[in-house]
Amino acid sequence: MTFDRARIYQGVAAAGSAALLLGWAPNALAQASAEATRLETVTVQGNHLYQMLPSEVTGGYSVDAATVGTKTPASLRDIPQSVSVVTREAIEDQNFTTLDELGRRTPGLRVLSNDNGRSSIYARGFEYDEYNIDGLPAPMTSITGSVPTLAAFDRVEIMRGPSGLFNSTSEMGGIVNLVRKRPTHDPQGRISVGAGTDQQRAAQVDVSGPIDGDDGRVRGRLVIDRTHHGEFVDRNTNRQNDIYAAIDVDLDDATTFGLGYIHNSKDIRVNNGHPVGPSGELLYGSRSDFYGANWNDFDSYANDWIAELTHRFDGGGFGRLAARYSDRNAGYNYAFGGSALDQNELLTVAGIGSRIDQQAVALDASYSQPFAAFDSVSEFVLGADYKRFDTDTESGRSRSLTGSRVTRGELNEISYVDVLGAARATGRGYAHTDTRLEESGLYGKLTLRPVDPLALIAGTRVSHYAVDFEDLAADNDQDRSGTEATPYAGVVFDVDANHSLYASYSQVFKPQTAEGPDGNLIEPREGDQYEVGVKGSYLGGDLNARLSAFRLYDDNRAGTPPDTGASYAVPIGKMRIQGAEFEVTGSVTDQWDVIAGYTYLDTEVQQSGDDREDAIFLLMPQNVVNLWTQYDFAGEALGGLRVGAGMTAMSDFNSSSGVEAPGYAVFDAMIGYDFNDNVSGQLNFNNIFDREYYNRVGGVNTFNMPGAPANVMATLSYDF
Repeated sequence: MTFDRARIYQGVAAAGSAALLLGWAPNALAQASAEATRLETVTVQGNHLYQMLPSEVTGGYSVDAATVGTKTPASLRDIPQSVSVVTREAIEDQNFTTLDELGRRTPGLRVLSNDNGRSSIYARGFEYDEYNIDGLPAPMTSITGSVPTLAAFDRVEIMRGPSGLFNSTSEMGGIVNLVRKRPTHDPQGRISVGAGTDQQRAAQVDVSGPIDGDDGRVRGRLVIDRTHHGEFVDRNTNRQNDIYAAIDVDLDDATTFGLGYIHNSKDIRVNNGHPVGPSGELLYGSRSDFYGANWNDFDSYANDWIAELTHRFDGGGFGRLAARYSDRNAGYNYAFGGSALDQNELLTVAGIGSRIDQQAVALDASYSQPFAAFDSVSEFVLGADYKRFDTDTESGRSRSLTGSRVTRGELNEISYVDVLGAARATGRGYAHTDTRLEESGLYGKLTLRPVDPLALIAGTRVSHYAVDFEDLAADNDQDRSGTEATPYAGVVFDVDANHSLYASYSQVFKPQTAEGPDGNLIEPREGDQYEVGVKGSYLGGDLNARLSAFRLYDDNRAGTPPDTGASYAVPIGKMRIQGAEFEVTGSVTDQWDVIAGYTYLDTEVQQSGDDREDAIFLLMPQNVVNLWTQYDFAGEALGGLRVGAGMTAMSDFNSSSGVEAPGYAVFDAMIGYDFNDNVSGQLNFNNIFDREYYNRVGGVNTFNMPGAPANVMATLSYDF
């Protein structure tokens, strides 16, 4: 997309904080100087904190600041944890349409694949169970289909490891923050259409600009996107629709009010994967086979409303009030294999149906202020937040829909069964629960530089939580509430102009819905992480690198008391997860971009009351390598041509059911061409060597998911 960067930058400066959420600026803490004039500029004006352009304008694969896990914008070198940022250009070059597609190629992430938009995304052995939009959380689960699409977002910020200071009741794996595309001061637009093998199709319109004439104090943006994902599995249709609308209003030169709305709907004929063969073997050579009924169905819709008020104070302070309301509904009804194949290639048929209603509210108020101390620049952040997640789930299961074994073809053609309705009528396999999680908290963080190369970071959060779990089918209600303090500490030492050493301690807690011996819910799980590493920033911040090592403990996991036969749970589980990561992201030159990473993961169940406590960890390969690079021939003899190539490789993994998958490497490629300033085309080739592999394994009957065969997607775009 073509932009006038100078005009946009002037507009951002004139509008004050209108650009704050378009892209966070490099934190002044990473550039502090003892010079009085420099210090005065930072503390009085504060412009260096909040004037970074969005990644769709700056281009390339790097940004030098993020907000995930920090609340205020901070230089990547000043965040003493593992953070990655995937820019708009990287998203488009690799043709990502959903967050789970992005996760498959992002260093440090592991995706347990399902239908696109219904996968589970993991980091350091734990599933991301929330995702933030501009720092405001809502639940994310594969079963509700709430994995977001990317049409509305400028970039994706990913933090690995506990982030309890600002997200205290989240999972141990970390936080994903999606930064919205924002309305622009200048008119702009893009229309793109795409088509590919396996019936892939896509179309998108993205228009933005002022809606009050040339003044630009009122700006709007509209994105409409429709995607039909590839159907390499027979009958496995997957259609998704998105609408994003936003308006930003400059109330004065320092104050901006913004509203945003995001709608997503999914219509999927569910594919639940393959069974295994008679000897427990994976079914290579049959990746297009569909082990489901023709009436398999998943439908969902999600609506998110976002409002925010931002103000830049004289002296450099910045205040923000923000709110998000999410409303999700999902329903599904499908049949799948209920057993392994026998010697005659017959299997039983199981079924599941569900209805899920979910609402989420998130509120946040924060104030940040840089200040002078020890002849340098320090900063504090104070704030309060509130969130409430309500989930009503009604489900039904059947172990046998046919009464006898059938062939795969007969499974495809079985008569329609309303699985939820049948379970509701008989009570067999029926469940109905209503869960509410509510939390309010006060938080504070201080970054202090007692000497110029050293930053000391300390923070704490005090949270009050209440969780209520109602089993409506059994007429049983349990709850638990309490107050938790969550500390945070970190240190960053600038070795030289390009390198920083860091260490951090972070914590998080997670309420549980298992019933204890007293009839109430057991105490929350607790996560503690220790991380050390070195970060590098090169070529003026265009290229960033990180080498880190971590150890993470997960305590108080629910389990059955050993040797008692009890039906209740106690918090006895303890896990230890440790590993190392290496990542390089950014632009080597103005024309050459790269994303490369290696992840090593080692897990141990130290105490458990459940023989299958390590089930998820078994699915995490010990070694993963991710690579993507792109070269633009602009200004050369082949001007207009862009080429890219990538690889995803991992070592072997297995499931708790004993299904084993060997490691694999898959290669992808891209060719793009800019026909003129307005028209461009792109070809994305996936699995170019047509490697046959399984990217996930599960039970003997289901969730063994083959990877897609070689495929290509062509996209044509017009910018105006």
